Amino acid sequence: MDDLAQRSTADLVAAAGRRRDDAFGTRITYSPKVFVPLTRLCRDRCGYCTYATAPRTLPAPYLSPGEVLDIASRGAEAGCHEALFTLGEKPEARYPRAREWLADHGYASTVDYLAAMCELVLTETGLLPHTNAGALAASELATLRRVSASQGMMIESLRTDLPAHRGAPDKAPARRLETLEEAGRQRIPFTTGILVGIGETERDRIAALHAIAASHARHGHVQEVIVQNFLPKPHTAMRDAPPCPPQEHIRAVALARLVLPVDIHVQAPPNLSDPERLGTLIAAGIDDWGGVSPVTADHVNPERPWPAIRVLRAATEATGHVLAPRLPVHPEFARTADRWLDERLRFPVLDRSDADFLGRDDPGAHWPERYEAAANVGTGAEVVQIGRRSSAWYSGAGTDPVVLLPGPAAASGAVREVLDGVLAGQETGHDELLTLFTARGPEVAAVAEAADRIRRELVGEDVTFVANRNINYTNVCTFRCTFCAFSKGPLSLNLRGTPYLLTIDEIVARATEARELGATEVCLQGGIHPRFDGDFYVEVARAIHEALPDLHIHGFTALEVREGARRLGESLEDYLRRLREAGLSSLPGTAAEILDDGIRAVLCPDKLDTEQWLDVHRTAHRIGLRSNVTIMFGSVERPEHWVRHLLRTRALQRETGGFTEFVPLPFVHMAAPVHLKRAARRGPTWREAVLMHAVARIAYRDTIPNIQASWVKLGPVGARQLLAAGVNDLGGTLMDENISRAAGATHGQGLTPADFAALAAAVGRPVRRRTTLYGDVPGVRVPVLGEAR
Repeated sequence: MDDLAQRSTADLVAAAGRRRDDAFGTRITYSPKVFVPLTRLCRDRCGYCTYATAPRTLPAPYLSPGEVLDIASRGAEAGCHEALFTLGEKPEARYPRAREWLADHGYASTVDYLAAMCELVLTETGLLPHTNAGALAASELATLRRVSASQGMMIESLRTDLPAHRGAPDKAPARRLETLEEAGRQRIPFTTGILVGIGETERDRIAALHAIAASHARHGHVQEVIVQNFLPKPHTAMRDAPPCPPQEHIRAVALARLVLPVDIHVQAPPNLSDPERLGTLIAAGIDDWGGVSPVTADHVNPERPWPAIRVLRAATEATGHVLAPRLPVHPEFARTADRWLDERLRFPVLDRSDADFLGRDDPGAHWPERYEAAANVGTGAEVVQIGRRSSAWYSGAGTDPVVLLPGPAAASGAVREVLDGVLAGQETGHDELLTLFTARGPEVAAVAEAADRIRRELVGEDVTFVANRNINYTNVCTFRCTFCAFSKGPLSLNLRGTPYLLTIDEIVARATEARELGATEVCLQGGIHPRFDGDFYVEVARAIHEALPDLHIHGFTALEVREGARRLGESLEDYLRRLREAGLSSLPGTAAEILDDGIRAVLCPDKLDTEQWLDVHRTAHRIGLRSNVTIMFGSVERPEHWVRHLLRTRALQRETGGFTEFVPLPFVHMAAPVHLKRAARRGPTWREAVLMHAVARIAYRDTIPNIQASWVKLGPVGARQLLAAGVNDLGGTLMDENISRAAGATHGQGLTPADFAALAAAVGRPVRRRTTLYGDVPGVRVPVLGEAR
């Protein structure tokens, strides 16, 4: 303690800044929240507080459920993730009017009413409650744990003789420390902090920080520590006290970063400092701005409005850092939800999480989703959503994504270091690729720029597409993939529509129709029907090839191929040779999902494993069949799993050279069983979708030349943005696409050549119709923008 107190401010700040950057890189977080002042009555009388008031100044002792829900709904509409409940401590112990109101409404205590309102907000809006209810008994903490993602209480100071706390029995240090300890024993993600400048000394602050650190060392539950600077307020006992000097506040922030364990986040409220001082707080070691509301005031400090997010972002980026929204429960705790969250909170937290367990950062509302049985449409089904509609972007939904590209590009720290190596021609490994997936803010555009430079050097400016038709010949499947909203058991009637099986004649008729409409490819995929043996696939390929010998048959996933060989008792190579001789031209890369067996155990537990998928494609390449690589991302996996997928397929491509393209397939969540069972995210965020395409271009570089954007899942507007992120191909016209539609995608079932031309023209690039294997289609000219279709 003596050593830290004697160090200069410049020395403390420099050391704290380094410690923060080593732990958190360039990322500074904040929680988009709505402030719910449940009651302004309090039995305590602190010398600096204007929040607590008397019953005569209020229309009612507590906000009504309707008022609570109105505030929370406005927050949800504005894209908040957190509902911060603030209240005075035990007002019923002081005010008869509070006791009477609670009794009249059927509640035993303020904490009981708080718990009911947390549950109401969570159920109706999906916002995650965070409660600041002060010093609580063990039973009260347990009650709130069942309905809130996290809880908080400021330690403020351990001094027992501060005039500021006269008349405030709940501010007794021993009582505050016991609440902090009990929160740890109950495994509650907890926020605490110190108040700087209320009469304590720097040594007192260090002692309080050490006490917090000791409690965290015992339980691991302290997620963040707020270092709040005192500002005097009119009409309080401390109205004439001097404000906390900025220099002392900066020292306290730096001390917190140096005293506390590195896994505790350090925060300073941005509205309590002047805008020009925000960069200084970052320099001193904060990695979090706390809750910031676009809807409600800071009711504890109403005279200090929240800075606009754009102001906070500009101040953060001016220091070479990036701003990222988070949830009220920090990623370290959300990632291990089984330990830290009540079972009822785990899915609501997951539902608002991105792949790093930070808050989803697409603008718009994220309402809880409810569905009813789907309407059958041809050979597919469309999921029907009921209730409030989310307005944020999701893969497959009808909302256009936020514009990230083109956009301001800048990167520093680890992301900049990796990009410099990429542009110098260095190969990316696991750590480098994982770093690129952390990019946020202007770093995303910097990664996209590097990817697009590689694209330009490797494949030029042409935007390519293929004229094709999907033929999904059956939705009956014996496998139980938890992400699949298309396949079904033969007798089930649910969100996935009616069971069907096309005859071979019907399949050939659809292929013939596609050829007459100008398609050069049919893509064949379906469920694994219990009546199929391996000869079914051979017969389908032969029938199409005999009827249409010049039509490219792109068909049968690795699962279908392996299952066909198994049911016939043939070797994989012999079976693939028979398929090729029957007319099969190439294999799709679907059934890859995530090439990590831990994730596959969740998504497709009875399907082929990682090595089996790789072996099917390795064998296909060996006998002269080309294929592509897909990844389905945004469900239950994390960025490290994306990296393993990229590296495993890159290694196989270097071995065989047989992959033509990489196709990222964002998870469409709406009707996916794993999401309906409350076990998966809502697909990737748009930032993650951009990075998947850009990082893949960087990872594969000259091994897999083509990166494709799946317009049916991303939407045409999204696909157009990705043409600035290393993408050179827009896939196929996809007449009669059903699989994404069954999962809830609404982007339609086909684009025309003129549609592709328009997308390319929008970014100033030429369009070229290709064959499946990226050759030219003789005698075919794509209409330019403005010509008749």
